[in-house]
Amino acid sequence: MSAVLPPQVQSVLAPAGEAAARITSLSWLLIFGATLIFLFVMGLLVAALRGRAQARPVSARLWILGGGVFFPLVVLSALLAWTHVRTPGWMERPPPGAVIVGITAHMWWWEVRYRDPASGQEVTLANELHLPAGRPVWLGLSSPNVIHSFWVPALGGKMDMVPGRVDHLMVQVDQPGNWRGQCAEYCGEQHARMAIHVVAHAPAAFDAWLAAQARPAPVPDTALLERGRAAFLAQRCNACHTVRGVAEESRLGPDLTHVGSRLYLGAGTLLNQPGAMAHWIAHTQEVKPGARMPSSADIDTDTLTALGAWLEHLK
Repeated sequence: MSAVLPPQVQSVLAPAGEAAARITSLSWLLIFGATLIFLFVMGLLVAALRGRAQARPVSARLWILGGGVFFPLVVLSALLAWTHVRTPGWMERPPPGAVIVGITAHMWWWEVRYRDPASGQEVTLANELHLPAGRPVWLGLSSPNVIHSFWVPALGGKMDMVPGRVDHLMVQVDQPGNWRGQCAEYCGEQHARMAIHVVAHAPAAFDAWLAAQARPAPVPDTALLERGRAAFLAQRCNACHTVRGVAEESRLGPDLTHVGSRLYLGAGTLLNQPGAMAHWIAHTQEVKPGARMPSSADIDTDTLTALGAWLEHLK
């Protein structure tokens, strides 16, 4: 696998960059303020129950105007002004030096696209977003089907992905690490199993990773892997999946050119460990019901083993 496995916790209280840190500070302010208001109201309730005094009409009107009108007006206006100052302005273009990444939300997985600056080669992978630490990353977000929403709590706020539009989100992480994200807008049967994992590298490591991803699939070097490559074509997996150097430009499903180096299969559904690939191929609909890929339980065991081994070899 390509990196240390990311933690599964998704929390806005553990920011990885400036944008997320601003949201975290707002979250703590809301938590602290709501706690004070709750304690104040409970104190009034206790005082009222102990005193059991009949409120006079004038006093009641003052409480209604003060507690029901003026207090919310002042608090919410101050909160609006504070968040407006701390919210970064919308940018029409990415800043100089930013990495530009296209992300398309499918049902139910993420297509992630880069362009290798050295070769101009488009690099496509699935369900993982790799970033250079300390450098801004400009995300172009789109959807070809229904409304999805990109949300990695450690990176910042969520952004809806509306069919027919390309929206932008600027993210930046401070240090190398791993984080988990999720589609945050209900989009169908497997919405809950539509995760995306973010891996931040040191700048030099990111450049090396991108150069490696731009290369075609490695050539099989054993009879088992050769048989697996042949099975990929014979079973018509290339009707949906691209493997550069083997099967080009099939975009119904994820690009599998370097699938063996990914952390998970099925958009965070299965840990990518030995044997998981064959299990996913044979039992897709049991693992992720409703996924667009059919189960292939009719493949004989030897062919399935070879096909899984070859896909695991694609790193």
